[in-house]
Formats: sequence, structure tokens, C-alpha cells
Amino acid sequence: MVNRRLFGLLLLVALLPGCDRKPAAPPLQYSASPVGTALPTYRFAVHPLHNPVKLSEAYQPLIDRLNQALPEVRFELEASRDYQAYERKFRARGPDILLPNPWQAIEAMKVGYRVIATAGKDEDFKGIFIARKHSGIGKVADIRGKTVSYPSHTALAACIMPQYFLHRQGIDIKRDIRNAYVGSQESAIMNVYLGKSALGATWPPPWRLFQRDHPAEAAELEVIWETPSLINNAVMVRDDLPPAIVHKLSEVLFALAGSAEGRAILDGMSTAAFRPADDARYRQVAEFISRFEKEVRAVEEK
Repeated sequence: MVNRRLFGLLLLVALLPGCDRKPAAPPLQYSASPVGTALPTYRFAVHPLHNPVKLSEAYQPLIDRLNQALPEVRFELEASRDYQAYERKFRARGPDILLPNPWQAIEAMKVGYRVIATAGKDEDFKGIFIARKHSGIGKVADIRGKTVSYPSHTALAACIMPQYFLHRQGIDIKRDIRNAYVGSQESAIMNVYLGKSALGATWPPPWRLFQRDHPAEAAELEVIWETPSLINNAVMVRDDLPPAIVHKLSEVLFALAGSAEGRAILDGMSTAAFRPADDARYRQVAEFISRFEKEVRAVEEK
């Protein structure tokens, strides 16, 4: 009897702490959306025009403007560490909205994205070659045996178009030069300044930003050649976005150039304006890529 009562007492003591124990605190949740909101979120992925920090500085004001204009949803800027990471994302249909280069645009069409706008002036979409002043490079033949830096082998204006230019000038890009794919537009330019490459291939917007952000270094450099122009970067939406959201998004983009606030946002992106466009406008890119791949190399081959 005593043993039974003692056992019951011990069991009660053992259970008492559990009666007072508070439920475990839920794990912390990290989100770019305010806690407690359930707004639909749309990922706006910009191809690696700059490193992620500089990309955020340039494009976050646009995202803020979209969130202000469409309070019923939320837009989030998405950066990628390099061109290949970006291409994997859209091929997996991850981002809702894209700002790809024109070659990436025709690739994204294959997986269900469509063009709604073009970004900037078409005459701005050209390759430029940066060299150190007094480099001794005068004619294209002078670069034989030298290193040329590019952001990526799939960068259209900053690699594919420059390599086609060199090819048309008699350079075998696989044998006559060394190609260095360095990850970003700024790195392609900085490699020239540091003497790691004789030439850097880029395009006008990153060069303008480099001149603004690094005036001392830019003063040591110059543009020596440029390629013909092609249609500029696209804005694309995935095929399952609600039409009403696509319409409102387009309205905001097209209206930016009409206000001082909007022009400031555009200036920060080094973009003149967003203009209506569709998939058909990018057929010229597919034709150019076809010529390039027949004469020079496959785009995705280094």
C-alpha cells in the first residue's frame, strides 16, 4: 500500500513540470514581406548587369515604385551571382518577371516567358572595347596574342557582339587571342586598368557607371572600337501572371519617363525609357545568333 502511494506521488512530481512548461517558441521567419501579410509576391530578376550590390542600388528604386503603384501585390528584386546562375533560374521558370539580355530573351521564350517591353535605346545596345590610354593598340591585328576580358561568354553586347566584330576583322577568337570571362561588366573593365587584359569588352551603360563611380581609373582608359547596335534588353513576364498585373506593371514602366521622379529612377539604371515591345521584335536577335554560331562558336561554348 505504501509502495503504491509512494509510486503515485513520484509520478505526480514527475508530471508537474510538464504542466507548467510553455509551448516552444516558433522559429524566426525571415522574409522581405511584412510579417502577417499574405500578398502575392512577384520576383523581378535582372540579369547580371552589375555585381549584386550595384544591381540593388540601380534597380531597387524601380521595385519600390512598383510596390507603391501596386499595393495589392509585392515585387522583390532578385540578383544572380553570374550569367549562368541567371540562365538556370529562368530555364527553371523561377522568376515571375525578367530583365534579360536579348539572347537570354529568346531563350526565355522557349520556356514560357513573353516580351512586354524593351529597356533603353536600341542605339545604346552595342559592344565597346576599352583599352588603357597609350596602349599601342591601333588596328585590330594588334591584339593578336593578347588577352581580352568579358563579363561572360553569354553576354550579348559585351561578348558575343564584340567577338563577332573581331571575327569579321580577321581575328580567330579561339586561336589568335586569349579570352578571359571574368564575371561582371565592372570586372571586365577593371581587368584592363589593372593590366590583366589588353582589352575589355563591355557596353555603354556599365562604362558610364564606371566613369561615374571610378573617375580616376576611368581617366586612364578609353574606348577604341565599337560594334554595330542591336535591339536592347527586354522586360518579360511568365505566361501564368495575371493579365491585370501585367497591364499595371506595363503602365508603371511606360510612365517613368513622364515624371521627374520616374526619370531619376531611369537615370539610376542608366536607361532612357521603357517602351512597348513583343516577341517579334527579337527575331533579329535569333538571326544574328544563328550567324554567330555558324561562323564563330556556339553561344554556350567558352
